[in-house]
Amino acid sequence: MARPLSADKRQTILEAATRLIAEEGLSASTARIARAAGVAEGTIFIYFGSKDELANQLYLDLKSQLRLAYSEPPGSKDLRESLGQFWSAYVSWGLAHPAQRQAMAKLKVSDRITPTTRASAAESFQVVSGLLIKARSLGALRKQPPAFVGALMVAMAEATIDSIAAEPKLAKTACADGFSAFWRAIATG
Repeated sequence: MARPLSADKRQTILEAATRLIAEEGLSASTARIARAAGVAEGTIFIYFGSKDELANQLYLDLKSQLRLAYSEPPGSKDLRESLGQFWSAYVSWGLAHPAQRQAMAKLKVSDRITPTTRASAAESFQVVSGLLIKARSLGALRKQPPAFVGALMVAMAEATIDSIAAEPKLAKTACADGFSAFWRAIATG
C-alpha cells in the first residue's frame, strides 16, 4: 500500500519552486528545485506529474495566496471603496511577498501555463472582476474588454509596488495615489 502524500512536503516543493522561478525563471531545473526543497528529484514527480504540472500548480497556488489577501468589505456598496481595498491588498501582498510576486509574473507570461489553469485562477477573482466591470461602465474605458481593464489595474498596481519598494517611506501616499490614478483612468469620462 502506497504511503499518503505529505501536504507539508508538497508545500516545501512549491516554496522551493517559487524561490528558484523568481530568481531564474522557468529554466530552473527540477534537480535544483528538489535540492532547494531537500528532496530527491524523483519526489517532485510523485507530487507533480511533470515540470509543467508543477508550474501550473504553482501558478494556482500563488493566485490563491493573492486572492486570500483580499476580503470583500462586509456590507460595502461603495464601488470605489471595494476596489480600493482590493488594490491595497494587492499592493500589500506584493510588497510582503516579493519572490511570490516575481514568480507569478514569470509564470503569467509562460506558455507552460494552460488555458484551463488560467481560467481556474481567474474564477477565484470573480468578485474583483465584477467590480472592475462596474467601474469600467462609468468611464472612458467602457468600450474596452474587461481583460484590458484588469491588465491596466495589474500594471498600475505593479508600478505602485515598485515605487514603494524603492522608497518605502512613501508607501501610504504612493498606494493611495496609485489607486486614485487608476480610479480616474477607469471611472471618469
